[in-house]
Amino acid sequence: MRVKLPKLREKITRTLICPAEPHIGHLYTLVLTDILKRWHVLLGRKSILVTGTDEHGMKVQQAAAKAGKEVRAFCDEAYKPFQALAKEAHIDYDHFIRTSEPDHRFAVQHFWLLLRERGWIYAKKHEGWYSVSDETFYPQSAVQLALDPATGRKFMASKETRKEVEWTSENNYHFRLSAFQTRLQEHYSKSHDMIVPWTRMKDVEDEIGKGLQDLSISRPSERLSWGIPVPDDATQTIYVWLDALINYLTKANYPFQIPGQENAAGWPADCHVIGKDIVRFHCIYWPAFLMALDLPLPKQILTHAHWTLGNEKMSKSTGMVVNPFFAINRFGVDCMRYYLALNGGIKNDSSYDNSFIVARYKRGLQSGLGNLVSRVTRGKGWDVRRAVKNSDKHIERLDEQLSLKLSKLRDMVFRCMSEPDPREGLHTIMKVVHDTNAYMQSSAPWNLCEPEKQEQLDCVIYLCAESLRICGILLQPYMPAKMKQLLDMLGVAGDARMWVDADLGKDQDYGEPKDEIGKETEMLFPPLNSQF
Repeated sequence: MRVKLPKLREKITRTLICPAEPHIGHLYTLVLTDILKRWHVLLGRKSILVTGTDEHGMKVQQAAAKAGKEVRAFCDEAYKPFQALAKEAHIDYDHFIRTSEPDHRFAVQHFWLLLRERGWIYAKKHEGWYSVSDETFYPQSAVQLALDPATGRKFMASKETRKEVEWTSENNYHFRLSAFQTRLQEHYSKSHDMIVPWTRMKDVEDEIGKGLQDLSISRPSERLSWGIPVPDDATQTIYVWLDALINYLTKANYPFQIPGQENAAGWPADCHVIGKDIVRFHCIYWPAFLMALDLPLPKQILTHAHWTLGNEKMSKSTGMVVNPFFAINRFGVDCMRYYLALNGGIKNDSSYDNSFIVARYKRGLQSGLGNLVSRVTRGKGWDVRRAVKNSDKHIERLDEQLSLKLSKLRDMVFRCMSEPDPREGLHTIMKVVHDTNAYMQSSAPWNLCEPEKQEQLDCVIYLCAESLRICGILLQPYMPAKMKQLLDMLGVAGDARMWVDADLGKDQDYGEPKDEIGKETEMLFPPLNSQF
């Protein structure tokens, strides 16, 4: 049974946060998003990926002051490492947005004016515990006394993030979030798979059920000058999380969509990809903002877990961070993409360790996929092209167990990616790679090179080559550069590398490598440097 593909337009969105330097968590979010984007392209769908930097807020303002720079100049430098990381990691983004850009400022102020016109905004004095680092207010029940072990200083901190909070009393504007409690509950009751994984969906539903308080959506400009001014009130600056979330609309041409073609630029998004620490903003505030203006909501939000070092949360303040540029330079971009997708946590946090990367590389890529490619394409005594060309003669003699797995693989991966669960999709493909290696070892084609055994030899080589071709096609979203190399080595045509082509017996025209094979430098996954 084949999966019927609906005609959909895919828009994957994710915004990174300045001013901190990129860390491995940023790379993980980018890779997950890019895998999903490339997957939908593999299906033949138009897909749009938006990423970028949030550049407003108290945190950025204070970071610039600490660096002794004017805030605009600070941001003009701070975004560059994030954009460089996206390029270094082979992220196929369509738009890189900076929230300090003029078109975004216009979109945010237009959004604000419509909220005010519809009566969703009012002015009020606000008091509460505010975290500059988290850019949010916390109720009394969400803060506690904390101790800095290094200095012995006591301070109030968020129970959730452990970041310091300060008591703030100020006049600002509020959004009537409480008015959307029932609508949000009804929406999530009808959309059980909107938030992935389900455990976080349940957390959001529980938080909404406890009751929603109206949300402070501006800050006095005397405290926060770096941001988008409230229209017609220069004394107030728009709250960074209202500002930042609207970036998704900005690159969908909001508010200039053509009537009747509002989704032409990709809205509503099919999927947001975010870290679990910003679920409240994306899954409660953002849907409520959109509901207030009768705008369509994103169809799904994939929330992933964090990476830890030694079972401790990564933190720049403690030096517990991993530089993604160093990691890519050390292990290679596709190796890192593979490791992050294979080991990264969606539901639960994952431990990051260089030894894990080496182990996954050696077992899955070098000894697994790379070894299979080398055996099939470099083996002496057989001809891949001959085996493929004569496949119709031995199609009925193929190993039944492996053939069945290859016949089902395409649709199994489709189901995983529809969850979406890129990690499970990758594990599913690599299990077939492992099984194919085992099959080749047990079949021992090197013992079938006598003329009288040619048909049996061709049968074995064809099935192994088919496994490589199918797995190579399905692995393209994960390791685009390496899989291009693999498919080139097999001689698969450029227009025969789509999801529909990943079916047993679909392609009978490959088998002759696009370039000469045989040089050591052309190994798909060469040994890592001994120092690793």
